Amino acid sequence: LPLLLGSSPALLAAPGLRGRLALALHVAGVNAALLLLYPRPLYKIAVRACFLGFAFGCGLLLSAGRSAWRHFGWYMCSLSLFHYSEYLVTAINNPRSLSLDSFLLNHSFEYNLAALSSWVEFTLEKLFFPELKQITWLSTVGLLMVIFGDCLRKAAMLTAGSNFNHIVQNEKSETHTLVTSGVYGWFRHPSYVGWFYWSIGTQVLLCNPICVVGYALASWRFFRERIEEEEITLIHFFGEEYLEYKRKVPSGLPFIKGVKLEL
Repeated sequence: LPLLLGSSPALLAAPGLRGRLALALHVAGVNAALLLLYPRPLYKIAVRACFLGFAFGCGLLLSAGRSAWRHFGWYMCSLSLFHYSEYLVTAINNPRSLSLDSFLLNHSFEYNLAALSSWVEFTLEKLFFPELKQITWLSTVGLLMVIFGDCLRKAAMLTAGSNFNHIVQNEKSETHTLVTSGVYGWFRHPSYVGWFYWSIGTQVLLCNPICVVGYALASWRFFRERIEEEEITLIHFFGEEYLEYKRKVPSGLPFIKGVKLEL
């Protein structure tokens, strides 16, 4: 686009009418091409993948500039890469469970509301307290949390292989085994640990003090309930084998010990 318009990449940071028109035509053109290339089910996947790639590219342009939105560019890259890689790793790992929901873009109403809240907080604080959004060392800490959390989650998905599923399974399949090696030797729920610190890290990256607290509390409550639900199923699947594993390996999340059973 900068080459097409004869402008610098700063066009995205401060677009005029010409820049907005070029972006709109670009998105419309890509959408039309995808409609022609792919049948309807694959089009739904392709358009989401292209959207995430477009968001990642916009994040890179913002990150490369010197504008006050640079850290938001880091956030855009982190968010789009997380959702794209969720689908990609599932496709590699467990293609039988692959669906449009594997992007996790429509995870829940609460998840979307949390994302919107973080954008609103960042924008308002940038307007009224601009110096708060320029704490580079704090944003760097948040970026490192994001990288650690996402890498841990993807390592858990790859280690679990076909045993990993975005939906808690209520019936044991013939190939379902208890994974205790690799990152599962560190924590019982490494994918949740990774997601927990990734989500908080996104808000540290944005220097959003309100959402840091809100994300920490909401994520902790969600994963506490999710782990209890999942461990009841795992105990049903593996019995004493899982109980022994549970006694030896921590959940990985602070103050969450998992389901409590009277033995």
